Amino acid sequence: MTMKTPFKKQVLILAACFMVFAALCTGCATNGSDQEMWKRVEAAEQPLEKTAWVADWQWQDGSEDLQGMTNGLTRVQMFAAYFDEADNLLFTDMFKKGLPKVKEIAQKSSLVRVDLTIVNDLKRPDGTDVQKDPSIVTRLMATPQSRAKHIAQIMEAVDTYQFDGVEIDYERVEEKDWSNMQLFIQELYEKLQKKEKTLRIVLEPRTPLEKLALPKGPVYVMMAYNLYGTTSGPGPKADRQFIKELATAMQAVPGEKVIAIAAGGFDWAESGEVTAVTEKEALELAKSGAEPPERDEASGSLHFSYVDEHNRKHTVWYADGTTLANWAQVIEDEGYRKLALWRLGGLSPESVRFMDR
Repeated sequence: MTMKTPFKKQVLILAACFMVFAALCTGCATNGSDQEMWKRVEAAEQPLEKTAWVADWQWQDGSEDLQGMTNGLTRVQMFAAYFDEADNLLFTDMFKKGLPKVKEIAQKSSLVRVDLTIVNDLKRPDGTDVQKDPSIVTRLMATPQSRAKHIAQIMEAVDTYQFDGVEIDYERVEEKDWSNMQLFIQELYEKLQKKEKTLRIVLEPRTPLEKLALPKGPVYVMMAYNLYGTTSGPGPKADRQFIKELATAMQAVPGEKVIAIAAGGFDWAESGEVTAVTEKEALELAKSGAEPPERDEASGSLHFSYVDEHNRKHTVWYADGTTLANWAQVIEDEGYRKLALWRLGGLSPESVRFMDR
């Protein structure tokens, strides 16, 4: 049986206090060890610092969820700025419609800041796109001049839309580009610092952290999700072991670190088609299942099967509020105090309450 989180925290606090008291009584504690013990007490008393993403294509549902968690969030990331065929930043009409609403909600809480997320997706005029295009990164990072031009566009966007910070979500970066990417991170961080703006860098599980010397200063976010997804068979977005492994890998990263988890899940059809589903969509699909959703022990995720109107079998795995809380506990147990959620929109009231704590 798993110890409930509030009781577990009480035990940790009492244990830490006892250690401090015992050390003081025996006279064996040094000033350094005293301070470390009290830090543990304070950490156990504090809730996780939470941030979340709102995606432009789902800004209405995302804003609805955001409305219910302004007490629990410190920042929200507006996703995203993309790229056109000339490698210039591109903002969709949905982004421009959604941003004012997100800012309006964020301003209700003095603690919530709004950042711009930039992703290396190509958007073509005909409506097609290329997601996570590594060639964009190659071109942008290639020379001091190309990096400077890109940074200038980012700074212009920050000023135009009045963002509090920037998040870089460049994925599938080729190994040959990482040295220039690290220079870019440092250069962008210095520019933003002068404007008193923050910088976050999103890292994939595949990022070769052991080979990199990432600059100090930015916040680094590890994507602890998509263990199973569109390129695999059915399974959870994450499990406890997966999160633990990534938390360990992040020890090589300097400075402030965040572990990101993902809401919702995926629907795998026996035909091979895989569709992303929100938590609410999964709950609706579960009504068609012969059996209620079952919770997986290793991941804390829920899963079920159903047959659609074409008599095709589907398997769905998804996260609910209990899943998110379980993953958050793993993150805490691994010594991390910051959590990010991908993404808002279609959350159950339980999940919204979890994020508002």
